[in-house]
Amino acid sequence: MAEAMELERAELQAANATVKAQNLKIEKLEHRLARLLRVQFGRSSEKMDIAQLRLMFDEVDAPEPANDDAPAAAEPQSVRRAGVRAPIPAHIPRLTTQHRPEPCGCGGAETVICEDVTEVLDYVPARFRVLRHVRPRIACRSCETIRQAPAIDLPLPKVMASSALLAHLVVSRFVDHQPWHRQSVILRRQGVDIDRDVMGRWSRKLAWLMAPLGERLLSYVLEAPKIHGDETPVTLLMGENGSHTAYFWVYLRDGRSSGDMSPPAVAFRFTTGRGGEHPAAHLAGYEGYLQADGYAGYNTLYRDPKTKASRGVTEVGCWAHARRKFTDILEKNSSPVAAEAVVRIGELFAIERDIKGAPPDVRRRVRQQLATRKLAALRPWLEAQMRGLSSDSVLAKACRYPLNRWAAMVRYCDDGLLEISNNLVENALRGVALGRRNWMFVGSTKGGDASALFYSLVETCRLNGVEPEAWFTDVVARIGNNPINRIDELLPWNWRAAREVQNLEQAA
Repeated sequence: MAEAMELERAELQAANATVKAQNLKIEKLEHRLARLLRVQFGRSSEKMDIAQLRLMFDEVDAPEPANDDAPAAAEPQSVRRAGVRAPIPAHIPRLTTQHRPEPCGCGGAETVICEDVTEVLDYVPARFRVLRHVRPRIACRSCETIRQAPAIDLPLPKVMASSALLAHLVVSRFVDHQPWHRQSVILRRQGVDIDRDVMGRWSRKLAWLMAPLGERLLSYVLEAPKIHGDETPVTLLMGENGSHTAYFWVYLRDGRSSGDMSPPAVAFRFTTGRGGEHPAAHLAGYEGYLQADGYAGYNTLYRDPKTKASRGVTEVGCWAHARRKFTDILEKNSSPVAAEAVVRIGELFAIERDIKGAPPDVRRRVRQQLATRKLAALRPWLEAQMRGLSSDSVLAKACRYPLNRWAAMVRYCDDGLLEISNNLVENALRGVALGRRNWMFVGSTKGGDASALFYSLVETCRLNGVEPEAWFTDVVARIGNNPINRIDELLPWNWRAAREVQNLEQAA
């Protein structure tokens, strides 16, 4: 009897050890899947380690190291860890206060041998001021004439706000994502009462004043041989009819990845629908490459819907969208097929990292040597995975996405100007995505048009390294008197160049 109990106890211990080992393997696998999901969007996914992803399933059975407490390898000295205090920038003005000790009691002569300096970053709260423009009327006693200086030009007629205040409100709204009502509360704490409806009216008037810049940005974007396009939904209030889904369309010109140093620019447009007639109207007359997702609304740009004849716009696919469909599957299921697809597509992105910024001929040559071979193997592999799958399954749809538009998906290999993905334009939409969480909806179609214009301007400033509030402050003050045939002088990259020349002249 005792021997039987000992045998059962030993078997139970062995079973518990097996369960513990299996639970550990499951936990490790779930951890690797979680890491994969955290890097599925943006540049992080492009920089992921392909070998690590391949080992995601195989590494589970690898033996554990003998010493779990072994110290990790020392990190490179050039990598600054998070939380390390950065030095105070040199361009910030310094206010020096000298603290001298009490005079020496002996009364002898003193000399400074060295000094210790402690720098403390200070903050001066924003403050308001009133600019009073006084225009006295002068009467001449001899000729009895009365003279007075002409009225000043306000940035917006009948709006008692300077260009600096208008610029601050716009940048807070469209760069810092502070909705009008929140800005109104902030200003009220400082003793200034500006209602959110007043801010909305000011922004619409300012958008009307700056509309020529928005039109010029779109025309500049359409001068490029290759552009990126995308759209994102936004809620539009319809009064008594409730709300409606409207859209921001965005068109980007940015060739820096292929060595083109022309200034990048982005143009937003607002529409109340998502039909194909909207991009057709925005891109009327454009001829060149359009890189976008697989949305059917763009099809009218590529071919005539009746005759099916090709038009002047050539479709370029996006491998980031294709990869995202497989990573979405991995969020819910540990599918080896989806993981392998992500690995294969990631290898294509790895090739792009090595040729970023290279001339188009170099990019094309490398792609022809490396990427075309991987693409040639990827297509039959995707077709093989679809066999035996239900056509309605999520995995079949993910495989079908690149296969249905294969010519557009591989077109980037034939021209070094093109990109492998549409991530550039998705980066330009991040400001809308962040702001939408704060202001939540657009109050009217005019408000949507104004928002599209301001997003065009602030995102173009960002792309060109221009401080948006300084640009708005200067341009809002000047644009009313600026000749329309010299509108290019106010574009962010030209404005920055003129400022740099002016600063050099002042320094000389």
